[in-house]
Amino acid sequence: MNTLLSVIIIFGLLVFIHEWGHLYFAKRAGILCREFAIGFGPKIFSFKRNETVYTIRLLPLGGFVRMAGEDPEMINIKPGFEIGLVFNASRKVSKIIVNNKSKHPEALVVQVEKIDLEHRLIVEAYNDDGERIQYQVDERAVLVQDEQETQIAPWNRQFGSKTVGQRAMAIFAGPLMNFLLAIVILIAFALFQGMPVDEAQIGDVTPDSAALEAGLQEGDQVLSIDGQPIDSWEEMTSIIQQHPNESIVFEIERAGEVLTIPVTPDERVGQFGDQEGFVGIARPTEFNLMGSIVFGFTQTYLFMTMIFEVLGMIVTGNFSLDYVAGPVGIYNYTGEAAAMGIFVLMQWAAALSVNLGIINLLPIPAMDGGRLIFIGLEAVRGKPIDPQKEGMVHFIGFALLMLLMIVVTWNDINKFFM
Repeated sequence: MNTLLSVIIIFGLLVFIHEWGHLYFAKRAGILCREFAIGFGPKIFSFKRNETVYTIRLLPLGGFVRMAGEDPEMINIKPGFEIGLVFNASRKVSKIIVNNKSKHPEALVVQVEKIDLEHRLIVEAYNDDGERIQYQVDERAVLVQDEQETQIAPWNRQFGSKTVGQRAMAIFAGPLMNFLLAIVILIAFALFQGMPVDEAQIGDVTPDSAALEAGLQEGDQVLSIDGQPIDSWEEMTSIIQQHPNESIVFEIERAGEVLTIPVTPDERVGQFGDQEGFVGIARPTEFNLMGSIVFGFTQTYLFMTMIFEVLGMIVTGNFSLDYVAGPVGIYNYTGEAAAMGIFVLMQWAAALSVNLGIINLLPIPAMDGGRLIFIGLEAVRGKPIDPQKEGMVHFIGFALLMLLMIVVTWNDINKFFM
């Protein structure tokens, strides 16, 4: 239950922040955002605020912001159609009833001769006397089909009407928010847990550990190990890792007294699959506001470099599916992080947020990076790519991503449960 709750909170937060970035900058650019969704598939819960419908959907595999103009409008009214017109106090059309006109006795039923809901915002139709009349349409008018309302999208409210910079920012804002979220989480981590420092000093000592059994205590200053002077935490842990199940001698200073303490590190599997030693001590920490802010930025940068190193393995041919994780793998790792405490979980959430931001910026169709590539090509060419061709590329990219997701998920199931 703790794992499930942790996954829901972390993934909900990461997806919400990512999509909120798209929503915020799209609205600042004046784009009509029809829907803000967490998840895909059937709707579980929804409500409407201002112009946007906020939904939670069944499949927790991401989210989206549906902006006007990104997809073709689903309702197409042609000359000859009979529609109902409902007017507001300014005598502009506020509702266009597409069908079920009998349920709207207040509507004026007309036969369409000409309609433009993008640029001129007019409906030209014949009245009962055969006279052709032009009706002005309100820019916030809605189309009503099967009793479902859809707000019209004048050209100046559509995604494609905005400048290259505005559209690029609306797309880039999602990953940007993930990077900022990671920085905020890591700053909070450093403020509450303390900022790790690179000193040869003993931090927390784990119960039932080799360090506790040997007599090491929190606050001990390590002077040398096996006669080798030690100046930093990195030097100390490096020596410990090189001596699994081998006795090493710590020379420490405690309360002004120099002590010699032999310690035999335990053995565990290291980051690269080899055996390494560990004694069960935590890195020393300090509490500092400015230092915590710096830690948030530097640790986020470190996460970025680690992710790019893994991505670089794809180019060099050293890549393995075991280096990536799908929903099953991330669920499992989140459970392990949750079992180690809230502070480990915070670091894991920050790493996931950075990972989500970088993966979305890769130049892959259907991802934010793929969309930015098309916007960049438009800036170079001076005109947009054919929307149908771009849509087909994104569709193929999305299909390949789903296939990769299935393969990675199957690999996770084999790795963790078989």
